[in-house]
This record gives sequence, structure tokens and C-alpha cells, in this order.
Amino acid sequence: MTVDDADGRIFAITGPPGVGKSCLIDAILHKLTPEFSVAVIAVDPTSPLSGGALLGDRIRLTVLDDKEKSDSIYFRSVATRSSSGSVPSVVKSLTNYLLLQSFDIVIIETVGAGQSEMRCAAIANRFVIVEGPARGDGIQAEKAGLLELADLIVVNKSDIEGSQKVVNDLKVSLSINQDPPQIISTSATTGEGIDNLVESLLNLEERESSKRARYRQQLMMAHESVLVNNPNFETIIDRISQEGLGIEEALRELIE
Repeated sequence: MTVDDADGRIFAITGPPGVGKSCLIDAILHKLTPEFSVAVIAVDPTSPLSGGALLGDRIRLTVLDDKEKSDSIYFRSVATRSSSGSVPSVVKSLTNYLLLQSFDIVIIETVGAGQSEMRCAAIANRFVIVEGPARGDGIQAEKAGLLELADLIVVNKSDIEGSQKVVNDLKVSLSINQDPPQIISTSATTGEGIDNLVESLLNLEERESSKRARYRQQLMMAHESVLVNNPNFETIIDRISQEGLGIEEALRELIE
């Protein structure tokens, strides 16, 4: 079993910082386990200055405190490193490995909402966007084309004022689509809508726009892998910055 034939078993969950992605994943894991074995890959941004990453998503998962449920969960934090997008190419290999280890579901939590989140489409076969009451973040997602990519949109924090307005605005905004994504309202804090969310995830159908985007991103990620996995990649970067090596010449050296 690999990424390419694991239909509906790999979920990318993305959204702007602060909308409660980690808490929402925690609530989902409480419902899925121990009936399903679930692997969670949490992608953290790497500092361009120090080269380090926090890798602290595990501390938000209360489900790991439950021995019966935690035995069905694998959790791994991954830094973006040299990837140009928010999801490093190594995640696809890791996802393939986890599927081969007989995990039922793989969840990929990404850094945040933006154009780079489209990289998720290269790996996941179901694309989930989490929104919150702060509608400005949703507008940024619309500009990046993320909402049109989504197979499912989750408006979290339904217990906070303004969340229903976000749901209504999204329905109006996406009503012009021929196959608009499903929109679900949830609260990871109160548990509202979590059962509905889990049921929707397990039966989520792929939209045509998401399928096309996935193949596009797979081609782009494969090209990036050729560059980044070249043993001379870092040396070439040094030569560009220190010796003035041209980008076109650098590409030729890396690809040849």
C-alpha cells in the first residue's frame, strides 16, 4: 500500500495559526482510536536563521495520555528543512512507509494557510481546511486558492461568536462552484460537531479540482526532490551566495 493507491486514507489538515488544528486532531483521534490505527505527521517550520524547529505539537494531544488509545497512534514531528513549501518531500516517503506498516489512516498537520499549503495535494488524497471566527484568515485562504482545493472545510471554535457568520460567508463564496466542498462547524473545546466531522472524514469523496491539483503538485515535488537530494545541493547554495554562481548554471549542475 502506497500514497498513490491509498484512496481516502491520507488527510492533510491545514489552516492559519490559532484556529485549533492540533486540538481538532486530538478530538478526532479520541473518536477514531482504538478502532483505527492512526499515524500523525506534524510539520513544523524551520527557522531560516538557526535551522531549528520547535517540534512541540505532541504536547497538545491529550489522547496520548490514554494508554489504550495511544497504542493505536504513531506521532512524528517533521521540520520543513530545505523544502520550498510547507510540506517537505520526505513526508511522502514517510507516509508510504507508515501505510506499509498497516496504519489505517495517516493525518498530516501542516504549518499554516497560504500558497505553500497546496503542496499537501502532492501527498494527501483528502484535503481539509480548518477555519476560525477570524474571517481575515479565510480571505487569505481564498486568495491562495486553498478553499477551492478543499474536499472539506471545518469551521472550528463554533462556541465563539462569529463562527456561524464564517460558515454563511463560506457557503455564499463557494456557491458558484459546481462541486463545492462540504462545510462543517465544530468546537474542539466542547465537542460539538466532532462526531459529524469524523463520520464525514471516513466517507469523504474527492473533488475533481483536488485530484487535478494533486497530480500537479506531485510533479512539482518530484522535481524539487531531484534538486534537494543532490549531494551537492548545499555546496551549490554556497557557491551562489559566495561566488556568484548563476541560477541557471546551478540548475544545470544539480539536474545533470
